[in-house]
Amino acid sequence: MIFTTWPRRRMAGLALAAGAAAWWLADTAPYPYSQRLLLNLPLPFLTSARLDDMLAPRPGERILEVGPGTGLQSLHVAPQLGPGGQLDVLDIQPEMLDHVARHAAQRRITTIVPALADACELPYPDGVFDAVYLITTLGEIRDPGQALREMARVLSPGGRLVVGEFFDRHWIPFRRLRSLATACGLHPDMHRGTTLAYLARFRSGPPLELLAR
Repeated sequence: MIFTTWPRRRMAGLALAAGAAAWWLADTAPYPYSQRLLLNLPLPFLTSARLDDMLAPRPGERILEVGPGTGLQSLHVAPQLGPGGQLDVLDIQPEMLDHVARHAAQRRITTIVPALADACELPYPDGVFDAVYLITTLGEIRDPGQALREMARVLSPGGRLVVGEFFDRHWIPFRRLRSLATACGLHPDMHRGTTLAYLARFRSGPPLELLAR
């Protein structure tokens, strides 16, 4: 029995490793709409509750989500902004925006405004957002540094940027993220999670310790 079970377990392990390798090598950017169901899977440390803690959305605010995917976070954040607030969602794939719009309509959420555009060229004036967030998206953008510069540009003074990252081919380590963000005038404010799965918050404008003087 031992001699027949061990090879099967070993083969199963090899098959699992081969499948993981195939997923890793086939992982493309941006994440294709054809694989949208995987975007609804919960990720460790990137829960809605943790996002709320970092983003702290408030009624009346205008917030931007870059790369909403199927709207897992969009449909959670938008109601918290109230009827006087607005959640702008920006994606380079029209199918993703259409998906979010359909599900928002089903829930009678009318404060989500989609925009089809490149994150490296945000179609918004300077300083119009109270907060910007993106979850497992930054590493899929062709030029993360330029995208962060654009996000810093559209944030109001003291505005919040929340970045969530989870380990895959496009994962950006926190050390690199911090370097890119600080180069754009965004200052680290909070960090939660592990090396491979984390949420990080930055503020636009002068560092908080300077504002307190």
